[in-house]
Amino acid sequence: MSEINITRRKVLKSSLIAASVLPTLSFASSSASIDKITPKLVAPRLQKGDTIGFFSPSTPATSFAFKRFERAKSFLNAQGYKLKSGALTGKSDHYRSGSIQERVEELNNLIRDPKVRCIMATMGGMVSNSMLPYIDYEALKKDPKIIIGYSDVTALLFGIYSQTGLITYYGPALVSSFGEIGYFLKETHTYFKNIVENPHLPHKIANPEYWTEDYIDWQVQSKEKSKTVNKLVTIKPGEVTGRLIAGNLNTISGIFGSPYMPKIKKGDILLIEDSFKDAADIERSFSHLLISGVFDLIGGLILGKHEKFDDKGSNRMPYEIMMEVIGKAKFPILAQYDCSHTHPMITLPIGCIATLDTRSQSLTIEHI
Repeated sequence: MSEINITRRKVLKSSLIAASVLPTLSFASSSASIDKITPKLVAPRLQKGDTIGFFSPSTPATSFAFKRFERAKSFLNAQGYKLKSGALTGKSDHYRSGSIQERVEELNNLIRDPKVRCIMATMGGMVSNSMLPYIDYEALKKDPKIIIGYSDVTALLFGIYSQTGLITYYGPALVSSFGEIGYFLKETHTYFKNIVENPHLPHKIANPEYWTEDYIDWQVQSKEKSKTVNKLVTIKPGEVTGRLIAGNLNTISGIFGSPYMPKIKKGDILLIEDSFKDAADIERSFSHLLISGVFDLIGGLILGKHEKFDDKGSNRMPYEIMMEVIGKAKFPILAQYDCSHTHPMITLPIGCIATLDTRSQSLTIEHI
């Protein structure tokens, strides 16, 4: 690469990082105005002794996975965090933890509690998007908190980021992540701590040595899951610096086109991942992004590992199906990344400035 190109890339990266500290366009507001100018908000770092409040926006994990739930609480207490239970802890309304009103009240009570510095989902599910019109966004603007979760919680993370400008975090959930055992639990916590507690920026995220998608009944698991040597896949070599948007592919379809979906902008780095889907499901989802113009805008793409993927006898990997949909890529693409439903899970700030280098298979958080 020529010296001119290297210099130009450094200037571009510096410009993007500098721009990230200035007021930016929000993608929605409580009045559904997409282009209102809103300063970016960043919650204070999490410290030992701080309170993490947990809530159940969809699946009632605390009502049926109580052994894993208790193990997760014990682990976080041992790390020096205090915990506050959401009002729906231990409750169930069949496929969800409670009514829409009850789930919103549970979250809003944690948002309004000045002692709570981090709000963590217990698990994902399918119906988090039903809460979006009723969240107290103004309270979050006045008292920004770390909001974290993954999977179906994407709807809330995207909605809060879009409505307030608050950086949210695609990362571990209380029961499904911190209820793990051994190596994968420790790695997930390290990734969490490096971003929300001690973010020494720029921070180049180290890829885990091992991963797993083993399924063991949460009520009977008593030992560490098996380890598989990790291997990422570079689809398109290159490097790009831009705003990072990370979320669950299936959940995006439930908010796309609404004021709660961040408007994808030119040069964004998009991370998408999914779990327990089949080849037809993801071809449909990838095609949705294609015909919506997303792949015409982004500057880089990261595909997370797909937990328990069903190839429907095609012998195709998710990234192979994705590339059939995209065609010839014009931007760097990295696949099999470890911010997904598999273990361990990397924590990523939604809305931060990051650099994706697919040649070295690395992601660096430049500025939050």
